[in-house]
Amino acid sequence: MYNDELKPKSVVRIYFIKDERMNKNRVIGIGETVLDILFKDDQPQKAVPGGSTFNSIVSLGRAGVPCAMVTEVGSDHIGDIICHHLQDNGVSSEYVCRHENVKSHISLAFLDENNDAQYIFYKDHASVSLDGKLPEMTRDDVVLFGSFFAINPAIRPVVGGLLRNARKAGAWLYYDVNFRKNHIADLPQVLANVEENMSLADVVRGSVEDFGYLYGLADTDAIYEHVSRFCDTLILTDGGRPIRVYTTEGCKTYTVQPVETVSTVGAGDNFNAGYIYALMRGMEDQGSRIEMAQRWSQDVCRQIGNNISDELVASIKQGK
Repeated sequence: MYNDELKPKSVVRIYFIKDERMNKNRVIGIGETVLDILFKDDQPQKAVPGGSTFNSIVSLGRAGVPCAMVTEVGSDHIGDIICHHLQDNGVSSEYVCRHENVKSHISLAFLDENNDAQYIFYKDHASVSLDGKLPEMTRDDVVLFGSFFAINPAIRPVVGGLLRNARKAGAWLYYDVNFRKNHIADLPQVLANVEENMSLADVVRGSVEDFGYLYGLADTDAIYEHVSRFCDTLILTDGGRPIRVYTTEGCKTYTVQPVETVSTVGAGDNFNAGYIYALMRGMEDQGSRIEMAQRWSQDVCRQIGNNISDELVASIKQGK
């Protein structure tokens, strides 16, 4: 387990009060990439580059935040699409590892009658590798990481090293647990990685469902009691039920605002992006951050795609 002496003494250390300061700081995303093919009524609707952290980072890049993505793709046409998508949205692809004779990953997302997605993934977690250029973490960095990529034993030595270096450098870390049912069989090999990730993070974000898979817990207070062994701040989501934000000062709840959805693909990812954007804009209270997070999440739900819309981007750049 990670040395508690290196655990942050306060919840938040980085604030970007003025817009011009944003050019001196960046968000680094660590996560997988896929080409998402979205289906409605069994008919393909759209193909877009995706991945949980990837979606967050691209939306932040679209909003004008300096970003870089640490990931891996094949040296194939899909890999080209993914790298071009990053660059077109203002995200550095400097740390994208390209692998010869490897096929990039694909995800099929089938939207049901409620426009919620059921996924089929075509990828081999055991073959993933990170052997390219990696960022040198600094205290001015925000690091977003999560999903199976952040706990995959095949690349844990590299990912774990990056996260520990970020913690030691004084960066601010946001961990999105995002643990899927299909990985329950992997728990004996990855649970220690999940818990180290929580110990390294300033904020842990997860769903009640995530912690049900991990620990068999459904009671929200019991979930925080467990998570608080590792991290002081937990954002706990539960579908359409209120969002709970736990800190050492107690728990605050925030109503989930209703929205007519076209697709829920990327909703949680853009919640994360909106929260981080609010942090970078100097919003110190949790209520303002959760409001921004919901605004970004709802925007994505109104369209078929993984990222915030041109309309929201324009509104953000106008300071609204």
